[in-house]
Amino acid sequence: MGGLPAAVHDIGYEPGLVVPAADGSPLLTDHYFPLDDGEFPTLLVRSPYGRGFPWAPMYGVLLAEQGFHVILQSCRGTGGSGGAFDLWRNEAADGRATVVWLRRQPWFTGVLGTIGASYLGYVQWALALDPPPELRAMVVQIAMHDPHRFFYTDGAFSLENALVVAMGLTSQHRGVPSFLRATLRLQRHLKKATGDLPLMKAYRSALGAPVPFLEEAMAHPDAEHAHWDGADVGSAADGLKVPTALIGGWHDVNLGQTLHQYGRLRRAGCETSLLIGPWSHQSALQQGWPEVFTESLAWLRAHLCGDPSGLRPTRVRVQLGGRQERQDLPDWPPAHREHRWYVDTGGTLTPREPDATTGSLSFDYDPTDPTPSLGGAPVGGKAAQTDNRPLEARSDVLTFTTAPLTAPVDILGPVSALLRISTGTGHADVFARLCDVDPRNRSTNVCDGLRRLRPLDDPAAVTVPMGSTAHRFPAGHRIRLQISGGAHPRFARNPGTGEPAATATRLAPVRISLHHPSLLTLPVVDAAAAPGR
Repeated sequence: MGGLPAAVHDIGYEPGLVVPAADGSPLLTDHYFPLDDGEFPTLLVRSPYGRGFPWAPMYGVLLAEQGFHVILQSCRGTGGSGGAFDLWRNEAADGRATVVWLRRQPWFTGVLGTIGASYLGYVQWALALDPPPELRAMVVQIAMHDPHRFFYTDGAFSLENALVVAMGLTSQHRGVPSFLRATLRLQRHLKKATGDLPLMKAYRSALGAPVPFLEEAMAHPDAEHAHWDGADVGSAADGLKVPTALIGGWHDVNLGQTLHQYGRLRRAGCETSLLIGPWSHQSALQQGWPEVFTESLAWLRAHLCGDPSGLRPTRVRVQLGGRQERQDLPDWPPAHREHRWYVDTGGTLTPREPDATTGSLSFDYDPTDPTPSLGGAPVGGKAAQTDNRPLEARSDVLTFTTAPLTAPVDILGPVSALLRISTGTGHADVFARLCDVDPRNRSTNVCDGLRRLRPLDDPAAVTVPMGSTAHRFPAGHRIRLQISGGAHPRFARNPGTGEPAATATRLAPVRISLHHPSLLTLPVVDAAAAPGR
């Protein structure tokens, strides 16, 4: 892949080393190392997805070529390691047990770093709950720290991404052929698996067999249930002193968790950096990999090798969507002014609050024909940004659009909508999306969010967090707010009956009404760029 640094060292490889887990189970481990004299720091990479492609070339080979011992280990119960895989419950203890083993290796210098993406980042936070004294740096890429927040958005189950993750965790560690077969099966059976009732049984057609951790997640939507005890390891950041680099994507499912950890690290006074690019969960490790790897390598060299020459001068770097340029910032979010756009009759967004007597706008959400998801934050290979016009043509989607902008509008920070909603049954979801409409009327999604409505909320003013972004709306473009009753199968449809989504056997349509004043709040970084003020 172009854009990667040239190799500095020839490397050696020791496969299949056995490291005892906390319970004594054998953890299969591969060791990559420079074939040169001298002392080199060590990087620990722990994975439930096997030790082959893509982790071996991305971490094992590339980092050993740059002068690191790399320990690539299969988590308990995966990739030939002994014991049973239990999603999150063994990672802290097994990470500490691996450090105990490292201390006995003659090549270990006592200088340790960690690196990894997705669940390979989760295991880093688990180790950092009680960081060993050797741990000098972490690079956490597109990672979660709270599994419940991955599986649920305000009580709505993240269905399609959960299926993709379950497929990967049950097949990828068995090798590429197994992973490809499982991927094809999921694609073939996705419509049936997400459309039949009850969902708890229907999903099995896509994965070929029950997946216990997935069913446990489906059965326990409440974050306070004992099932989730110990799952959230984000508190590791609260008092952390280990320099930690965070890397995320504007369309990564874990972006909110990445930004949350950044805030915690800053409050703890921990040395940290933040890079966010125009990536989804998958594209960060593909199209974005040259930049992600270069940033990661610079951090590791600075804090493990004493070479800060590759570090950028500012704490934060983001890519500004709509203009495709990098912006270096002292912190996140930058200073901004919250600009309000009100929904009005005729599908317009206006900077002025409409008359209180303006009537409501309604649409019918039918869970037998749920509003589909189009773009967003996929874990798999689907497009994150796409033309939303086919979605906006549906009768169950409301859109509100500004006049063409006379000057560019830059937004950097959190986006939200305050919506005054009533429903026919009290059981519904509301999905809000920000789009950029170009002069050819192409409507491209920027960020979005979902809020689950409950009978006690009806009628009510509800805030829908729509995530964070860095985006420029150029002059001549229009800003659009999209409102619907869901995004299926990205989120499991609300059955409309009050039954849990996982076990519901009935579906009921619901009328959703939007009342005034309802509004979109944008974090505008330059007051002069906000039209209408």
